[in-house]
Amino acid sequence: MAVINLIKNHEPISRQQLAEITGLTPPAISGIIRELLEAGIVKEVGLDKSTGGRRPIKLSFNPDAGYVFGVEVTRFETFVGTCDLKNNPTDFRTIKIDMSEPKKGLKKLAAVVKEIMNEEQYKEKPFLGVGVAFPGLLYAFEGKVKRSINLGTSWDFFPVKQVLEKEIDMPVFIENNSKASALAERWFGGATECRDLVYVNLGEGISAGVIINDRILQGAQGHAGEIGHMSIQKDGPLCNCGNRGCLESVCGIPAIMRKVKNEISIIPDDDPLKKLWAEKGEISIEDIISSSRIKNSYSHNLLKQVAEYIGKAIANVINFYNPECVFIGGKMAPAAKYFIDIIKTAVNTHAFPEIARSTDIQISSLQEKAGVMGACALVLRDLFKPDSDILEDVQQALNYEEA
Repeated sequence: MAVINLIKNHEPISRQQLAEITGLTPPAISGIIRELLEAGIVKEVGLDKSTGGRRPIKLSFNPDAGYVFGVEVTRFETFVGTCDLKNNPTDFRTIKIDMSEPKKGLKKLAAVVKEIMNEEQYKEKPFLGVGVAFPGLLYAFEGKVKRSINLGTSWDFFPVKQVLEKEIDMPVFIENNSKASALAERWFGGATECRDLVYVNLGEGISAGVIINDRILQGAQGHAGEIGHMSIQKDGPLCNCGNRGCLESVCGIPAIMRKVKNEISIIPDDDPLKKLWAEKGEISIEDIISSSRIKNSYSHNLLKQVAEYIGKAIANVINFYNPECVFIGGKMAPAAKYFIDIIKTAVNTHAFPEIARSTDIQISSLQEKAGVMGACALVLRDLFKPDSDILEDVQQALNYEEA
């Protein structure tokens, strides 16, 4: 609804100003505002300066009128968050859910969502939708998975939107996790002044969300940004996609873990990572990242090589798209932060010089929340699109909760 967006973007604003901007009559504006006030979507926040006659009442958007859910799915962990209607995070949780089997995984996810909705702090305001940031190739508009290399073949052509909407009785919006993270970075992170950007997601998989001229780049089939399947080693490891030497097969978390486990027996006993393995009997990616801060250690040399490959990949990406800025996020972002100089050196070495010099490369400030905030943003984008009727959505949600 245009009136809500005007209030949200230009608050505080008076009814008279809204009438002047929209061209609607004062009675029409008053009628719309009355309904918005009753639904709690806007609020009156004081008096404006008088230009003759009564001082006009100022109106402001009420972000506390409702909540939205954001979900980021990975293989063994699912991140769930709630945001208000300005995408200010109100909650963030990590839930252990095995997503190898779609129906079981989504049923557990739906149970978590329902449990959160019934918590005391959320009972007074309605939830208006769920956004899902999902790893893989999607039919995003239909809410269906085409293929998820990291989650397995059981997800092929699976109707995530349809199944979740049936379970939780709320609108569901689905997008690739890196594209959703790019949207979060653009709206709420370090790219609020940047219309051309790339978000590089380093985690179990590697992919990118690309925004050009303030629009998410989808590609002909909606699959743009799969930089993890850029070939970097001619005869490298076999990738889950079926090719060899993909960036993801060398630099993704599963690839790093495989390499460490295969080489643990030849790592010197005095190496910090070997000591951790001896103490715990196992090693996590967090162990590898923390021990990489010790120079000349096994982890340091390993992640330094990973950083060089990532830098080369980013060089290719900025040559293709010429973005203003590149943001690096995902679970491997702490390692990227430590090795950022290695990444930048590789970019400067391999990218077109003029493009490299004009591209700002930084670590995402949203950290592990980028996917969840991007998923929440999917819902908000739909709620506040020009032809949306958020008023009806809020009233329906309130009626449902009262029933």
